[in-house]
Amino acid sequence: MSIIQVNRLSKNFGGIKACENITFNVDEGQIFGLIGPNGAGKTTIFNLITGVYKVSGGEILFDNKDISGQRPDRIVKQGISRTFQNIRLFNKLSVLDNVSIAVDLHHKYSLPEGLLRLPSTLKKEAAIKEKAMTFLGAVGLSHLSTARADSLPYGLQRKLEIARALALSPKVLLLDEPAAGMNPEESLELAELIRKLHKQYQITTLLIEHHMDVIMSICEKIFCMNFGEKLAEGTADEIQVNPDVLKAYLGEGYRRVKNIEP
Repeated sequence: MSIIQVNRLSKNFGGIKACENITFNVDEGQIFGLIGPNGAGKTTIFNLITGVYKVSGGEILFDNKDISGQRPDRIVKQGISRTFQNIRLFNKLSVLDNVSIAVDLHHKYSLPEGLLRLPSTLKKEAAIKEKAMTFLGAVGLSHLSTARADSLPYGLQRKLEIARALALSPKVLLLDEPAAGMNPEESLELAELIRKLHKQYQITTLLIEHHMDVIMSICEKIFCMNFGEKLAEGTADEIQVNPDVLKAYLGEGYRRVKNIEP
């Protein structure tokens, strides 16, 4: 069953077509890869799904409901969260507070409760921090909970951003180049982490990535774009031998990557 349906999606910026007539379905529980050269329109697709951009044409269905044109906060509350190509953390806050803010979205208390610091409020805040710690533990950062976010090495900041996105309790998680800036060993470690989190939280995952060792090793289905249009779609095995993909993106000398065993 498809949880995300992108139908004939287009986005224009003046006379520039960032993407045109893009159609694909993401099945519930799937790890779905989105690849292509820089400027192909991949992040534009994420921005359209999450409401950052307004669609120029077509529609986006989430759980069979049209979310095209909805505000980002409404889309988040319905169950879609994301990370960004350029890390966007609350740098001066602690690692724990970065994740607690996301957990807090699902907890409500009145203004008087917050101002007066009532016992009920303190109990809710303790529960929020406890839950935030479980997400930090899931990505291996619980021992750094008191550190400032901007004091973490780059790779750990990436993991913190994933933890924060998970803390929103999404049905669908969008990861925009989570392995950017990582070496091959780190990127494969991240691929295993994404697979582990996918299993642990039973979460549908959309992944943009230029590290083909990550994409090809964990994605069940891959959609390749070029110049804002569809180039190819299929399994990792199919994409890696597709002549159009090899010519436009992977290169004729590309060495195939095997899937990581579940």
